[in-house]
Amino acid sequence: MRLGKPAPFEGHTYVHAIDGVRLGAQLRTVLFVMSDGAWRTLEEIREATDYPEASISARLRDIRKPRFARTHTMDSRRRAGSSRGLWEYRVRPVTDHQLTLWERRSDVLHGT
Repeated sequence: MRLGKPAPFEGHTYVHAIDGVRLGAQLRTVLFVMSDGAWRTLEEIREATDYPEASISARLRDIRKPRFARTHTMDSRRRAGSSRGLWEYRVRPVTDHQLTLWERRSDVLHGT
């Protein structure tokens, strides 16, 4: 799966020279694992990637950022039957219809 430019990570503690390669590798791995569109909990993603759940959660939040709005949709929901507030996630490619809606919304927001 090719993402083009490196993902622009941000935050006051982010240092590209120290964190860029590591966070980029995490993001690519999470996207690869989630590319089948299956619902997974953070624990299930951790088992598949060997990354800490906090890192996985951060990468899933990255996928929700505008940089990915044109290529990926990240969904979340409570896992059915779980009484402990367990959430699960899936990542799907954006459809042509969703892309058209996104472009229209972007045009309205940016006045173009």
